[in-house]
Amino acid sequence: MTETQAITRGTAWLAGSGLRPTRQRVALATLLVGDGRHRHFTAESLFASAQETGEKVSLATVYNTVKAFCDAGLVQEITVDGSKSYFDTNTHDHPHFFWEDDQKLTDAPAEELEIARLPKAPDGAEVASVDVVIRLRRTGK
Repeated sequence: MTETQAITRGTAWLAGSGLRPTRQRVALATLLVGDGRHRHFTAESLFASAQETGEKVSLATVYNTVKAFCDAGLVQEITVDGSKSYFDTNTHDHPHFFWEDDQKLTDAPAEELEIARLPKAPDGAEVASVDVVIRLRRTGK
């Protein structure tokens, strides 16, 4: 895939959300979806990728852009614990593995997940979503 094709894909991804395609948004969108594959990332890892490509963008801009991508429905936030947020460009409901040793998030096979029943939501509330994060630790095997 050429760089032009990657930029076109990133720009189209933004256009579908109604977000204005600023230079920084296009650059970050291209890093995330330019090759057509889904990504799990943190704001810090996206910032590092931008730095590696020579993109001039601040960490604050990356945080603000990722928040805008979340608000527009382009990425979903997965909170692993109270202090670290991961993001996924695949916004369809699916479970995740969190590899504690590597601090990495990967997709878990959705077809193997079975949730038989959820607790009834309290009066005046409805279940908006169910996030499944399965924490893994490597064994010595």
